[in-house]
Amino acid sequence: MTPGSAFVPMIRKGWNGYGRDDFFKDLGAGVTVGLLALPLAIGFGIASGASPAQGLWTAIIAGLLISVLGGSRFQIGGPTGAFVPVLAGVVAAYGYSGLALATMMAGILLILMGVLRMGALLKFVPYPVVAGFTSGIAVIIFTAQLNEALGLGLTMPQHIPQQVMALAAHLRAVSWQAVAVTAMTLAIVLVWPRLTHKVPAAIVAVVATSLLVQWLGWNVETIGTRFGGIPAGLPGWHFPEMSLDRLRALIGVAATIAALGAIESLLSATVADGMTDTRHDSNQELIGQGIANLVTPLFGGIAATGAIARTAASIRHGAKGPIAGIVHAIVLLLIVLIAAPLARYIPLATLSAILIVVALRMAEWHTFVELWHGPRTDFAVMITAFALTVVLDLTAGVGCGMIMAVVLFIRRMEELTHVRLLTPESDTEMEGGLSLRGKFIPSGVVLFRINGPLFFAAADKLEVALRGSGGRPRIVVFRMRLVPLMDASGLHAFEIAVEKMQRDGVRVLLTAVQAQPMKVMHESGLADRIGLDNFCASIDQALARAQQILTAES
Repeated sequence: MTPGSAFVPMIRKGWNGYGRDDFFKDLGAGVTVGLLALPLAIGFGIASGASPAQGLWTAIIAGLLISVLGGSRFQIGGPTGAFVPVLAGVVAAYGYSGLALATMMAGILLILMGVLRMGALLKFVPYPVVAGFTSGIAVIIFTAQLNEALGLGLTMPQHIPQQVMALAAHLRAVSWQAVAVTAMTLAIVLVWPRLTHKVPAAIVAVVATSLLVQWLGWNVETIGTRFGGIPAGLPGWHFPEMSLDRLRALIGVAATIAALGAIESLLSATVADGMTDTRHDSNQELIGQGIANLVTPLFGGIAATGAIARTAASIRHGAKGPIAGIVHAIVLLLIVLIAAPLARYIPLATLSAILIVVALRMAEWHTFVELWHGPRTDFAVMITAFALTVVLDLTAGVGCGMIMAVVLFIRRMEELTHVRLLTPESDTEMEGGLSLRGKFIPSGVVLFRINGPLFFAAADKLEVALRGSGGRPRIVVFRMRLVPLMDASGLHAFEIAVEKMQRDGVRVLLTAVQAQPMKVMHESGLADRIGLDNFCASIDQALARAQQILTAES
């Protein structure tokens, strides 16, 4: 989206060459990914502390709105694993009404991010942070699903350490029937794709285990025994309870949901671009995601975002555009309207096993090895984000990971900046017009080379270098060809140095100043105080100017 451009969803673009064959490919991909999304939507709804129906309606309503209003041609939207720990915590603390309000607030934040063209800013979230919290979320989902997968039926604590202790304390109560259902589901989900991709493995597992449990009469909890089934028909309309106190209490959670939704949806859109050689509109995508999250809770839904696995599956099954996402939502709608009563027979252990596989595939375990063999600072950032996400919560993991990443980045930039006294003998330029070698340096002229960005973390290096120069020269030349950036702190340090030298009667010359530092010095008035005739294009011009000044003063 370019400045001044209108609100243009991706569905209104790119129809050139779209024909009948493309439509049928979208139709087939939409049906397939709709069947794939069915158990995931139900499972994520339950795992998030909501109901199976709420997970399904999220996939239907949000999935439709994201495909119609988003900025990616291939995005499949719905509930995802990334939201599970956050949403479950909100439901536990504030109930579903609190979750609905927080999701709507997150939707408004996402819309504002898109309108303010902040889509490109999310690329500045470092990969180690993303990999760390993604793997942490995978561990959270995996651990939380063990309760139903083992048939324990516990009321699980919120944090992982307590969950692990609770599971360990009740291992004697494990239901072998639930374990058998879990094992059968895992076997089908992992083996079936080797036989065929025409029917999603998760659907096969759901049908097979539901029939097995009913045929053998096993005492295994199902959607029907826990939730009473999934109501057929359309959901009702309701507006969540709102007050200033609730808005204040939920704004932090809403910001977390918005940030997570933005990151995952744009990652999904980027993956889709890589698979199809297309380009998404990041700001339009944020607006579409925001509208979806603003509207869906009004119909009993939960937070939604772009689903990477479902989007990739849609593309692999031949999707050509947003029609596939629309068909995916329609398929889920038809299932709810026609086959909802059958959902009551689905074992909860089956859904937990499917989510366990999702968690295992979601984790970025290979990144641990890659970053271990790379910069150890990046590995430390990832481990911190991972550990804090698992032990505390997602906000702590992402927040501390980002702070560490920023501090380490500043440190790396500071290490790149050097201010050194320069002589013909010490000049690293060996030849050409840029080198001091062979050039005459008039007596009383001292040269410094500033290398790297002159910003707050490196500003003190200028003062240290000037103190170490010894004596009081008549002219100081700063070679600034290698200074790409100067911030307010760097400018302040440079101003102090120039003012001190000018009070001592020392003239200051600058060579080859780049555009950004020149703009900063000009707007601050420092360029005028130095004198525009003291800005030189090259070292030869600076030495000639120095000789001119010395001659005039002698």
